[in-house]
Amino acid sequence: MRSPLGALCLSWALALAHPLGHGSSKFNGTGGSSWHHSASQPPLNDTETARRCANEEGFDAITLDERGNMLFFKGDVVWKGFSGPAEPLNASWPQIQGPLDAALRIHHLDQPAAHDNVYFFQGQWVWAYAQGKLRPGFPRRIEEEFRGVPGHLDAAVECHPKECAAATVLFFKGPLVLSYDLATGMVKQRSWSAVANCSSAVRWLERYYCFQGIQFLRFDPVTGEVPPKYPRDARDYFMRCPGRGHGHEAQANATLRAAMDPCSGEPFQAFSSDDSGRIYAFRGGQYLRVDSWRDGWHAWPLSHTWKGLEGDVDAAFSWEDKFYLIQVWGAGQLGGGRQERAGVSAVPHLCDLARRWCLRGPREPWSLKGGGP
Repeated sequence: MRSPLGALCLSWALALAHPLGHGSSKFNGTGGSSWHHSASQPPLNDTETARRCANEEGFDAITLDERGNMLFFKGDVVWKGFSGPAEPLNASWPQIQGPLDAALRIHHLDQPAAHDNVYFFQGQWVWAYAQGKLRPGFPRRIEEEFRGVPGHLDAAVECHPKECAAATVLFFKGPLVLSYDLATGMVKQRSWSAVANCSSAVRWLERYYCFQGIQFLRFDPVTGEVPPKYPRDARDYFMRCPGRGHGHEAQANATLRAAMDPCSGEPFQAFSSDDSGRIYAFRGGQYLRVDSWRDGWHAWPLSHTWKGLEGDVDAAFSWEDKFYLIQVWGAGQLGGGRQERAGVSAVPHLCDLARRWCLRGPREPWSLKGGGP
């Protein structure tokens, strides 16, 4: 079963890769989609790495550009990607000098001229760049572009319509959090004590991060809630620093490293898309989102999205607003505990064949009881 499936998945992967347009530059260790956890550790005597990793104050601003490259701004320099040397800010954007107050990549499909523009904020002014070129009429006062939003901001991040009620921008200034509706221009103040005093903010892989110096926390862009085990150090997640990182086991384990690296040549075990258009690739207990290269490619453990799910996925499909993940087991391999957790105890003989997971939506488990497709 594995060999034919591997050949099929490889063909599928090649077919998917072409329209996504990821070239070698996307995985060269400098771009926003670089495989920053699977690359080798930087040398201890690397001056640029030491400069970046010795930073205890954090960054002035963080955003993705229109190509999905992660940009880290500090003073009059910018780092493009999770590793690599700093570049002068005005080498890429000659009309502005550092330091920046905030930066974001706008998401507004109803206004194509502004969609995917990168905005820089400094004092009372805002600059808007489209494909690296300053848009006509900019810089302009922040009040003219975002009415009701003050100057001298601390951070800003865009929120997509499927993740917020509408296309919005979240602005941070000290303890103040403002939600700006891009369609109506309405401004609402949020009482989010846990997400106050952000020095920078960014949306990455459909998650929202507030940086407070070199520490960061993840937050819900609708409620402002912060999950447990935050804050964390950005040097363990958003840059490659010697002796740091949250994937040490992956760096030391060639098998796991190959599963996490999209270009390792290891065959994928399953592909599927859900009803929201998300496309998943499964391999070695990990999954990748292959439709979101613009926000960076990253492998995640299955349990990161589907609580309790571990091991290889043998097949996947969506049907009637549900997403099915199937794991095949030999007779006698499926223990009682696994059987109950999979919710298949009411299906005769199925326990000798497969462990089946059915999900309603991207994260909410739903047990299959009394049969099913």
